[in-house]
Amino acid sequence: MRIYREFSQLLVGMLAAATTFCVTAAAQTNPQGPTSSFALSPVYADAQSSHSSSQDAEPTQSANKPSEGLIRRSVERGLEDQKQLYLAPFKVSNLKWDALFLATTGGLIAADRHIERNLPGGNLHAYETASNVSLGTMSGSLVALWAYGIKTHNRRAKEAGELELETLADTFLIYTPMQFLGARERPGEGTNNGRFWRHHSFNTSFPGGHSMFSMAMATVVAHEYPKPWVQVLSYGAATVVSVGRFLGRDHWSSDIFVGTALGYLIARHVFHARCEPGISEACHNKVSPNR
Repeated sequence: MRIYREFSQLLVGMLAAATTFCVTAAAQTNPQGPTSSFALSPVYADAQSSHSSSQDAEPTQSANKPSEGLIRRSVERGLEDQKQLYLAPFKVSNLKWDALFLATTGGLIAADRHIERNLPGGNLHAYETASNVSLGTMSGSLVALWAYGIKTHNRRAKEAGELELETLADTFLIYTPMQFLGARERPGEGTNNGRFWRHHSFNTSFPGGHSMFSMAMATVVAHEYPKPWVQVLSYGAATVVSVGRFLGRDHWSSDIFVGTALGYLIARHVFHARCEPGISEACHNKVSPNR
């Protein structure tokens, strides 16, 4: 299955789950309509108060304000995230890490063929199945966590779901151009040399999409719930995804490394930029972010 289709479905699934449980929770707390679902998020407190005071004069116009605020906030936050993520490598404080990242990537690209030839044999389909099962389990668990947060008004679980979705969106917007620009052949394709600039589409080898998205999801959970057992489970699941794709000959070692590193860095940025103080002990924001 093409990775574009897989992660598009994941994003749509998380959105659908959130919508369903927002409406359900609203119906339980306010039988007059689903508009109260926006009370679950602090960003709508003022909009909801304004709606209550003017509902007799302009009921239709006021009812549309929360949804307009959600769209506007999401777009603004997404654009700001992309700006910060694309500018991050050019910060002076990050130059030493850029050099290390590029050196490691270059070394792995040079060694890719040698590493691939020395991988253990076995049932390649079994490796890929293990990777898909781990990814599906992780995705389903995160959707359930977010739904639980919305249903029970659990602020931490709800924040985890929101940051997961934002992280996946930011990851997708970085992953997509890299796929087109890298256009790398997978192991076994063409001359089996992992040539770049050959297939300008989503379904290429560089960077490793499964690794990138699974590590992004795992990192948000590990930061939101900074407990050793949560970190072991989340990062362990992401590792199974990456190892399964690698041993299944779907990616070169450099693809896996770049995907994993970028997924971690994107998620870490989103969490620390958007987490609300007082919910997770890993959040060090002193002022509540624009939520």
